[in-house]
Amino acid sequence: MQYIPTIGLEVHVELNTKTKMFCDSLNDPDEKHPNINVCPVCMGHPGTLPVINAEAIHKLMMVGLALNCSIEKNTFFERKNYFYPDLPKGYQISQYLKPLCYDGHLDIATSNKLQATKRIRIERIHLEEDAGRLAHEKDATLVDFNRAGLPLMELVTKPDLETAQDVIAFASELRLIMRYLGASDADMEKGQMRVEVNISVRPEGNVLGTKVEIKNINSISAAGKAVEFEIRRQSELLDAGKKIVQETRGWDDVNNKTVSQRIKEGSADYRYFPEPDLPPLSFDDAAIEAVRNELPELPSRRRKRFKKEYGLSEKDVEVFTLNKALGNYFEKVASELLAFDNLKHLERPAKEHEPKLLKLASNYIMTELSRMASEVSASPEETKIKPESFAELVVAIFHNAISSSAAQIVLKEMFETGLTADQIVQQKDLAQVSDIGVLGAIVERVITENSQAVRDYKKGKEASLKFLIGKVMAGSKGKANPQVVQEIIKNKLS
Repeated sequence: MQYIPTIGLEVHVELNTKTKMFCDSLNDPDEKHPNINVCPVCMGHPGTLPVINAEAIHKLMMVGLALNCSIEKNTFFERKNYFYPDLPKGYQISQYLKPLCYDGHLDIATSNKLQATKRIRIERIHLEEDAGRLAHEKDATLVDFNRAGLPLMELVTKPDLETAQDVIAFASELRLIMRYLGASDADMEKGQMRVEVNISVRPEGNVLGTKVEIKNINSISAAGKAVEFEIRRQSELLDAGKKIVQETRGWDDVNNKTVSQRIKEGSADYRYFPEPDLPPLSFDDAAIEAVRNELPELPSRRRKRFKKEYGLSEKDVEVFTLNKALGNYFEKVASELLAFDNLKHLERPAKEHEPKLLKLASNYIMTELSRMASEVSASPEETKIKPESFAELVVAIFHNAISSSAAQIVLKEMFETGLTADQIVQQKDLAQVSDIGVLGAIVERVITENSQAVRDYKKGKEASLKFLIGKVMAGSKGKANPQVVQEIIKNKLS
């Protein structure tokens, strides 16, 4: 029987504040030594009092507004009571009754990134403190409290997702938004973002099935695999006439399957009550609008703008959206190409050639410049190649002033020295030769010295033409314009 999946997500993201959520211990995800960034407050010592981190509140409001949420004007923190070895206080300060952000949505695209096709409703987003980290060894379990108390955002969706692709698209877009906002690096390998899946399956027309929660998912691709596995597992159980147990399962990344962990608690088991040591939070419309005005351009808008303004392909647009620094550099180069103010010594290409210029710039930035910058762990704007110099190089390539092989040499030299393309071309004598008189003499010599290839070409063997062009290129030390050479050879042998 075919079953319909119903999927909701719980996503936890650590915010990149300077200090922890309720104390002044450092928030440093790169700290290698355990139990360094701790203090009596985040360790839950008797008599200590928490203080709310204003930066964390501000960043969560930005996230909520970016995800089209309403902001709760009057809210408060609560104690969520449960015991776990890496929870120092024996309870977690969280929100349950009145989350800071609620009733939002995120539109996702499962195929064409330029066209969002599905709306995923967001039920709530709230702040809480993170727990510590456990390290399991053969005869012991060690606890690192560096992470305990970090500001942790929890986002809960409505059960609007239906496929593994939906899950991957939502988690990927959310991670990108967090990075655009500067709210978190959302690095799943470092545990800065954790995705938990709530999933059930049901026959068509039936009420919702029994929900199963999947934890311990360490990558977005693993979340997709976990969904696919759980749909199969639950469908096979129902086909066999068995019941689905409401439980928490973990994802086994080695064996690519979910495994049972524990029976799921209900919210009543946590015994929520207002945190007595923290004051309530209140916001007016002006405060909320002030945060809204700080929002940067978000990925969905950037995709549409890049497509409209620069006419790039979906693939190019997505590269420049995912890699914001690379896209920013492209925009500066594009501005130089379209304005042409700093390229006086080169002939300005006609306006109808602008799409070709932009595509040429896009290709070289995404491939050559991106590769060279990554080799030295730098962003494009941190390299020695200024956008106006890069634009000059693109125009030189467009005009066939230099060959593609020479362009590689010039770009590498620009990267290492910071010199302009024109300076390097002059210094290294890399200008491409298009003069018909000069090239005609080389072609005459090549035709005379390669009579067999000439006869083969006249018999219709196109490979012979490439052979002759190669000989001319060698005779010109690689500086001949191959298109001009081809035309000269064809005219002489016609």
